[in-house]
Amino acid sequence: MSDLDKVLAQLSALHPKKIDLGLDRVLSVLGKLGNPHLRLPPAIHIAGTNGKGSTTAFLRAMIEAEGKTAHVYTSPHLVRFNERITAGSKEINDPALLDVLQRVMDANGGEPLSFFEATTAAAFLAFSESPADYALIEVGLGGRYDATNVFEPVASIITPINYDHAEFLGRELTGIAREKAGIIKHKIPVFVGRQEDIAASVLRNEATKHHAPIQFLTEDFRAYRQHDRMVFDSDDALLDLPRPALIGAHQIENAGVAIATARSIGISDKAIEDGLKTVTWPARMQNLTTGPFAEMVAESGGELWLDGGHNPHAAAALATVMAELQDRRPCVLVLVMGILGNKDAGAFLDAFTGLASSVVAVDIPGSPALSPETIKELAENRGMIGQIGKNLTAAVQRAINTGEALSRQEVTEPIIPPRILICGSLYLAGQVLNA
Repeated sequence: MSDLDKVLAQLSALHPKKIDLGLDRVLSVLGKLGNPHLRLPPAIHIAGTNGKGSTTAFLRAMIEAEGKTAHVYTSPHLVRFNERITAGSKEINDPALLDVLQRVMDANGGEPLSFFEATTAAAFLAFSESPADYALIEVGLGGRYDATNVFEPVASIITPINYDHAEFLGRELTGIAREKAGIIKHKIPVFVGRQEDIAASVLRNEATKHHAPIQFLTEDFRAYRQHDRMVFDSDDALLDLPRPALIGAHQIENAGVAIATARSIGISDKAIEDGLKTVTWPARMQNLTTGPFAEMVAESGGELWLDGGHNPHAAAALATVMAELQDRRPCVLVLVMGILGNKDAGAFLDAFTGLASSVVAVDIPGSPALSPETIKELAENRGMIGQIGKNLTAAVQRAINTGEALSRQEVTEPIIPPRILICGSLYLAGQVLNA
């Protein structure tokens, strides 16, 4: 075990709960560190249920296309913890990460501190000691009592709000929206993605309380596909733009929120255009063309896609993209799916009813995953062929075989290569990318 892994393990043991929302502990340790969260460059705070990571990625790409640098804090990571902290547009290296984590531990003095609180404090410490033009800070969970909610931003973003993390945020959309709205600050502009009416009402009321100017996608600005381009339209702009490099109609809307925010902080239209073309965000509708699983599927002539979305709202967006691909090249769609036990796997699968022919269920080693047997049963209840793969390699091979078999009625007919989507969890996506 490396020194970095040892420190991360020690941090995990400081507090018995993986998630314990509240600001007292993180503010205490930040105070002992000299309040690094008060020494950030102009910062943007990003909350929401779906699209936080993609919207952050768009903003980062636009800022960097302007020739500027950004601190970026996101979670969770896919392969390496370092992915969570980007200082001055460069992923933090092991020695620098070990240094800030150790300093957080020393300052904390063994007091209870959740893992996310400790790593958030470490990120702020790293950011306070590195130059950058902007900081992009993504909420971990909720907003009001999230450990990141300790600084004054120049703008806030709230992406689409939906049901997730019910054990922490409750099962009512109004309550969830109220928690997300907790990042709204006095007179600080807020840019909002597409929302259910009830969530939009909560956000509007909270913005009014704080005298914060608020702009909603579809009301105050619009982003939509036109032919093979993207249009951004607001009261003071009409931009004809390239389609974003991230795939899916939902990504056009995420890009729209990023554009509205970027324009508010002075990012040029040219940088916005370039950022749309250069943006990357792994495991979000990613067409895998390299790695052992991609090679397996390529040999069959099929397509392999990877997405870490894990709730019903994300599944609906995924299914829309899969349906569009189906229109372009009809073939059998097979899901390779692993999902955590606290997610609504049935509602996730509902989005693919009538679209996916089969589901190959897999475990996610090292995480509290839903059993493959349960996923298989849920798939069968929705008219899909349910199967189990003993590991990812076996699951992908089974998906290939199933897709090929289902592509023809008679053995004399030609095989049509399948489309395979690995989905259900960012933890699963990380294991795919790390293979």
